[in-house]
Amino acid sequence: MYRASDEVDNEAWLADLERACDRLDLPSETRSRAADLFLSTVPDGDRSKQPALAAALYVATLATGERRSQGDVADAVGVSRLSVQQRWKSLMESAGLEPPSW
Repeated sequence: MYRASDEVDNEAWLADLERACDRLDLPSETRSRAADLFLSTVPDGDRSKQPALAAALYVATLATGERRSQGDVADAVGVSRLSVQQRWKSLMESAGLEPPSW
């Protein structure tokens, strides 16, 4: 869970998230889920926020059935695919979601 002030503190990052969602043509449910995941687990350091944002977006695409590849999400956010790959599963589990078994 996150505080309302987290939204204000991370306004620029949430704007980046919206731009990435536009690039991926994602619906509002996926956008909202990604923002919730990001704000619930936002790291302290700015350097870690962009990869965390990408992982949150990838997990949101899986959770809402709007699957996009790790590479597509990474490109939309501006990080490496490895950044997404290293973070998505632990984020999904910490959110109480079941990772896919493929």
